[in-house]
Amino acid sequence: MKCKICDTRKPRRHCPGVSGEICSLCCGNEREVTISCPLDCPYLAEARLHEKPRALNPDDVPNQDVPVTEQFLREHEPLLMFLSSRLLEASLAAAGAVDSDVREALQSLIRTYRTLQSGLYYETRPTNLIAAGIHARMQEAVESLRKELAEKSATPVRDAEILGTLVFLERVELNQNNGRPRSRAFLDYLRAYFPQSQENVAPASPLIQV
Repeated sequence: MKCKICDTRKPRRHCPGVSGEICSLCCGNEREVTISCPLDCPYLAEARLHEKPRALNPDDVPNQDVPVTEQFLREHEPLLMFLSSRLLEASLAAAGAVDSDVREALQSLIRTYRTLQSGLYYETRPTNLIAAGIHARMQEAVESLRKELAEKSATPVRDAEILGTLVFLERVELNQNNGRPRSRAFLDYLRAYFPQSQENVAPASPLIQV
């Protein structure tokens, strides 16, 4: 038997991404490049342990005019938890979604909330259908949250707070993305914090006091 990918070397492990046996070299070289690796693959999980977050050049960080300080994150931690968990759910629900699709959705959401800061409303959705689906699910989650807060007479969420949180998530994605075409390292990062979302169980909003 030979590796299903290179058809040269002896296979050493089963690859659920290609539904066959592959060699260790092909696993390392093609992981999240030509292979869409399931997030529960043990070899992918092992590789994650050795991946280091990418160092970002401060000059290349997008939306630098949107301040996201440690104080902002502390004060809006419930909103961050809410949007992060819903982003994970929306991404896992989108078949074939990878980190770049999530980033594109975040970019379009940021553009939308930027227009709201100017007193206008112009929603820009991605042409990428996967990213567009994530964008739509996130908007639905925000509207559902706002409705629930209003029904309970709780403090409403401001557009500026949503914008700042989305910008932070965009920066985390850029930091966690391993640069591979089919990277889902950012989604794995979110899964570490919201494991319940893997079972499609929507966590209760931390903004709502029960």
